[in-house]
Amino acid sequence: MDNRRIFIKKACLAGACLCGFPSLLQAADTTSNGSSSTDKEKGLMREWISTLLLSIDEHVNKEECRNIMKKCAISHYEQLNMDELLLPYVGDIEKFNRFIEKEWGWKVSYQKQEGIIIANENKKTCVCPMVNQQKGVKSSILCYCSEGFAELMFSKVAGHPVKASVISSIHRGDASCIYKISLI
Repeated sequence: MDNRRIFIKKACLAGACLCGFPSLLQAADTTSNGSSSTDKEKGLMREWISTLLLSIDEHVNKEECRNIMKKCAISHYEQLNMDELLLPYVGDIEKFNRFIEKEWGWKVSYQKQEGIIIANENKKTCVCPMVNQQKGVKSSILCYCSEGFAELMFSKVAGHPVKASVISSIHRGDASCIYKISLI
């Protein structure tokens, strides 16, 4: 593995990329003298992250990308305080499925006997807060972060680890983002 790949992998795993991005943006809201940060500074951070994502996508193999990006999901999950939001649904997958259908507009198919959930976000655009909408920079490796988020979310509700995989993605040319959740 070349030095660049090692650096990128270590930087991401250490929290220097997406894992720490929300806190970077938050910290950038005020400068050292206490004034508001500029759109230019925030734009730099978005551009830097976009460039990092595209570089990782280009130079790191698929499984390493998946492992790096899935770990990044923890930051967004915790920032949204998902454990608290999910508390009323722990142990009741069907109740949670009804919640995400009603409140988030998702389409959910639950094959109870097989322990499989097909969860369709049912949106025509990517809802990921990390996508650089201003420059149109999109990276399909962000979908691995979504896999990680879905795993965290459904694992909490199920009360045990589950496996999630993206089976359809806007960034991969599909109409919407769809996840397969294996509960067993």
